[in-house]
Amino acid sequence: MLDIVFSHSYYYKFDSKQWKNRTPYPPLGTLYAASYLRENGYSVGVFDANLLDDPKTIKPYLEQQQPKFFVIYDDGFNYLTKMCLTSMRKAAFEMIKIAREFQCTVIVCSSDSTDHYEKYLRAGADYVIQGEGEITLKELVDSLKNNHNPSAIHGLVFKKDNDIIKNPKRAVLQDLDALPLPAWDLIDIKPYKDIWTSGGNEFTLNIATTRGCPFKCNWCAKPIYGNRYNSHSPEYITNHIKYLVNTYNVTRFWMCDDIFGLKPNWVQQFNVALKKEQLDISYYIQSRVDLLLKEDTIDCLVESGLGEVWVGAESGSQSILDAMDKGITVEQIYEATHILKKKNIRVAFFIQFGYLEETKEDIDKTIQMIKELVPDNIGISVSYPLPGTKFYEKVKDDLKLKANWTDSDDLAMMFKGTFSTEFYRKLQRYVHKEYRKSQGLYNLKHFNTENFKSILKLAYYFPSAFYDKFLLKKLAK
Repeated sequence: MLDIVFSHSYYYKFDSKQWKNRTPYPPLGTLYAASYLRENGYSVGVFDANLLDDPKTIKPYLEQQQPKFFVIYDDGFNYLTKMCLTSMRKAAFEMIKIAREFQCTVIVCSSDSTDHYEKYLRAGADYVIQGEGEITLKELVDSLKNNHNPSAIHGLVFKKDNDIIKNPKRAVLQDLDALPLPAWDLIDIKPYKDIWTSGGNEFTLNIATTRGCPFKCNWCAKPIYGNRYNSHSPEYITNHIKYLVNTYNVTRFWMCDDIFGLKPNWVQQFNVALKKEQLDISYYIQSRVDLLLKEDTIDCLVESGLGEVWVGAESGSQSILDAMDKGITVEQIYEATHILKKKNIRVAFFIQFGYLEETKEDIDKTIQMIKELVPDNIGISVSYPLPGTKFYEKVKDDLKLKANWTDSDDLAMMFKGTFSTEFYRKLQRYVHKEYRKSQGLYNLKHFNTENFKSILKLAYYFPSAFYDKFLLKKLAK
């Protein structure tokens, strides 16, 4: 018997692209919430849906535990949950329905429920928590447990009679170190490790050192942690890493912050803290090219174990970057990439096609940038309207037939862009082939036995890319 059962609505198997990658991460945000409620005296359990294939599998668990509260608490550190994929929303609704059969009070906290709370209330949720949820959740459960009226709690949305009551949002938590470490013990890590190693990848766990992002890219939503930036101390994160190293024998980490190491001197202090604990790790991050160029940031990152950086390059066209309010220059992308490569740090680009008023020339500039810089990896998407953004407001009138993707490889254009969905889907594949061509040619020039396969694949990519380019010309007409 448990007071609270936590779960979440991200099922990797429902997203074929991510499942094929074989690099699943545990639901970090869910584990933080479970840990916080446990620290405050509640008996809690986590039904981890990540590696399962049917929401109905939660039934026996609820039957066994008979919780008073069932909480769907999505991982706010996973960008995939921010996209609010329809397959995951459907899974959440199914779990809500099942929990109601067991007379649970159902509480939901996620990006999708923050943006579409009315849908979740209609599906049977009793309460939706908007934004950052730990403190609000504790206050709500405390209130219900003591038969008090929770209607004045900030951050709550709920139904009263036939009306939906939306309370003021709660201010974000500033002292992140006040939170206990995530409840890693409540999930089984071994299946994650097995999937990683079966795909030939080094097992990696996810850590969040910060919450929020202060930058104002006009297509990027921040439904959970807002347009603020709060940070754990380097000592807290070092302690977290030490626990994971000792408990799970893992030494590689994904720092899943929107922006890693923005706080002045944080990276430098983190480097010192790791050395003090004699922790030898490797990790990879997301960052901005302008931040990487500041002072001795890259040197300290390298010294502390940085192995790879994913940067939001987005476009090789300055006009598109400016239209996005990205706040960087194409020249900074080139400069940061060159410096990182010299330091033997892998560089990966997030690339975004399909932004409003994008031209064929803008696309060509982006492809040229990729071919010239030859990053170590690329992730290509098309512009995705997220509620709460300026970009969404510009295109919302077009979002009638389709407002969410089914999975992360959907790539449907949900607004009227320069080109069609079919064009952008073909463009994504064409750019990947041009990228592989550039990699193969680079490896041919700097030959060693490790990159021999990419050289051999040139025989496929040259004719295949040529054919795709022909098809793109037809689609562009």
